[in-house]
Amino acid sequence: MKNKSIKNIIFDLGGVLIDWNPDYVFKKLIKKKTDREFFYEKVCTFEWNENQDMGYPLKKATRERIKLFPEYEKLILAYYGRWKEMLGGEISGTVEILKNLYLKEKFKLIGLTNWSSETFPIALKKFKFLRLFSGIVVSGEEKTRKPFDEIYQLTINRYNLNCDETVFIDDNQRNINAAIDFGIKKSILFKNPENLEADLKKLKIL
Repeated sequence: MKNKSIKNIIFDLGGVLIDWNPDYVFKKLIKKKTDREFFYEKVCTFEWNENQDMGYPLKKATRERIKLFPEYEKLILAYYGRWKEMLGGEISGTVEILKNLYLKEKFKLIGLTNWSSETFPIALKKFKFLRLFSGIVVSGEEKTRKPFDEIYQLTINRYNLNCDETVFIDDNQRNINAAIDFGIKKSILFKNPENLEADLKKLKIL
């Protein structure tokens, strides 16, 4: 028996449906793993990239980073200059789950992603399955991001969702915890498509 209490499913994109990894570029440019780790931890950090996910201009962010780390100028320029190469393919198992849910015509499917508004159009053009969503909330366009309450509230309000009728899927435990605290109690930490399918079956969604 299907779960009639679930009407909405919110998907994260990167790491859940889309394979994005800076290593696709920087393995070519920085051969030693320890040097790459230093670059990610001290120069072009996760936190720095998240700032652009909140709408900070890429060119400005790049210039500022070069001022801080002039010896890494070429590598810093490559971060957004070769960003397209960081996009791998779709995560096919999850895309199949999305298509299955779409065909059921029982759920409102929403995307919620931390993504720069300047680079998201590239993904939108490349990945046709993104058209299956009723809507996608892009952090860079909204000037806020996960795990802040504002972006969950915005998503709920914009698409007229009820937290109790909504499942949220994300590959970041921080974002899952925030969603649960916000009120989306049926939140699933994505590990791989097989585990996701099992989790959705437990909820009687598949």
